[in-house]
Amino acid sequence: MRNRLRFLILLLSAGLTAAACTGADGANAGGDAAGGSYPRAETLFTSGTQWGPPSNWNPIMNWTYATGTVGLLYETLFLYDPLTDEYEPWLAENGDWTNDTTYEVTLREGLTWSDGKPITAEDVVFTVELGKMESVPYHNLWDYLDSAEAVDEHTARFTFGEPRYQQWANWVYFNPIVPKHLWEGKSEKDVTAGANEKPVGSGPYKYETHDQDRQVWVKNDDWWGKDTLDLDVKPRYIVDLVNSSNEAALGQLLAGDIDLSNNFLPGIASLVKGGYKLQTYFPEAPFMLAANTTWMIPNTTKAPLNDAAFRRALASSVDTGKIVNSVYGQIVSAANPTGLLPIWDKYVDQATVDRLGWTFDTGEAKRLLAQAGYRDTDGDGLVENKDGSPLELKLATPSGWTDWNEAARVIAEGAKAAGISVTSETPADTVVQDMRESGEFDLILNNERQMDNTPWRYYEYIFNLPIQDQQTTMNFGRYENQQAWDLVNQLDATKVDDLEGMNKIISRLQQAQLTDVPVIPLWYNGLWSQASNNVWTNWPSAEGGAPAYVPSMWHGYLQRGAIKMLTELRPAEQQ
Repeated sequence: MRNRLRFLILLLSAGLTAAACTGADGANAGGDAAGGSYPRAETLFTSGTQWGPPSNWNPIMNWTYATGTVGLLYETLFLYDPLTDEYEPWLAENGDWTNDTTYEVTLREGLTWSDGKPITAEDVVFTVELGKMESVPYHNLWDYLDSAEAVDEHTARFTFGEPRYQQWANWVYFNPIVPKHLWEGKSEKDVTAGANEKPVGSGPYKYETHDQDRQVWVKNDDWWGKDTLDLDVKPRYIVDLVNSSNEAALGQLLAGDIDLSNNFLPGIASLVKGGYKLQTYFPEAPFMLAANTTWMIPNTTKAPLNDAAFRRALASSVDTGKIVNSVYGQIVSAANPTGLLPIWDKYVDQATVDRLGWTFDTGEAKRLLAQAGYRDTDGDGLVENKDGSPLELKLATPSGWTDWNEAARVIAEGAKAAGISVTSETPADTVVQDMRESGEFDLILNNERQMDNTPWRYYEYIFNLPIQDQQTTMNFGRYENQQAWDLVNQLDATKVDDLEGMNKIISRLQQAQLTDVPVIPLWYNGLWSQASNNVWTNWPSAEGGAPAYVPSMWHGYLQRGAIKMLTELRPAEQQ
């Protein structure tokens, strides 16, 4: 195995080594392709988020902005650490509900934008009021918010007609503040679709340059956090490389030309023990933090997937252990039947799981099918629909998503063993997206809810109503349960520090979920993170004494505490 891995290094990095001869400071990744040379010892190279050339620096466009736009350049009022379940004041000095319907936030003193202008409560109010535009992602905030006002230079007050405590707690850490003096003249089109090509933010980095294959950030020497927070980001430059393939990223990581890869890299479990100066968050399986849950989504508008008994039988047929061990090599872990991430263990009603949950059991899957009236009427080993018509299902995963493609094959094998015909198909990614949003599918895999401050976001995804012709972000299975959706809204209206109140509602949601099986949780997808200790050390790790932050540049994770990872890095001792 070791010799094969060494051969892989030579094969993948041969081209990189040749190109390195022309790069500044002996590294190809530090060359001048983006319009400048960067000292290798002062530059952090990352990869795993950007899959196309950087084209916008608009923090309102949640998932399309260039890597680092939110977190490095634009900042939020608070950080939220999912590993400790704690909020940390950032631009805000504090924020409190002064009564049941009024929230006040006080900014720190001395905050400035990178153009030198002061950051004030007017900027905070202006940012929230952008949500009045229908195409702004947080437009629905104004379904519950009555008014936003600047009380003084540092204090903003928000008055709610119908407080949604969970949603607001998410907003204050996830959404960045933008400068009113530069944005107030923008049209709705510019706000929600403009490239924002000369971005002015408040964070520890400023825009330096970009090219087809990278985004470059340079340290903001005037960042307010150096004095106010006593924090200092260590890399002078951050170069985020556009992904070409996971194989290329692996070659660059092994060659020391990438410092932090947030790509899915097959075989990393062997490589971290192979003497290549690589590390993951955990030194042993599952190696990665759990970032999100991968579900199998049944289209509940189609027979037999509109039958909860059939969905339960299908769930019992899936050998998740085989997916975890054989497909992923133990860099993921099997999901709880609720699908709630490990960071949300305190919300799992274990008694309900014990009573209504399921495990892989082919015999049980067969029993459930028979009990529900599904029979093999033609002797081919596969059941037919209740009316005797052929039962043939397709499970679609995007072409090239090799881990999901292989997982789908395992799922199809398990279904067949239980007597259910499931065929794996691999259309293009864009085709799968169209199928998912239009409802033209039988079964798909999906994992679009990340670790977050509240499981309200998770249940919003599962139970969201009403069903639209195009389901673009949630409830792709088109499952309709008004009572469950009402419970989700009750959860949203529950204060985030009311654990008992939250758990009473969540327990009822878990009963609905485990009874009707609108989604089938399979495994916890990893927060893919592989760090090289060749140039930078002191990466986040579960090991004692190491920084314990989420080690990711993925969108949304810098404000989940990953920005502090950059303040803990240390230059490696040069050999």
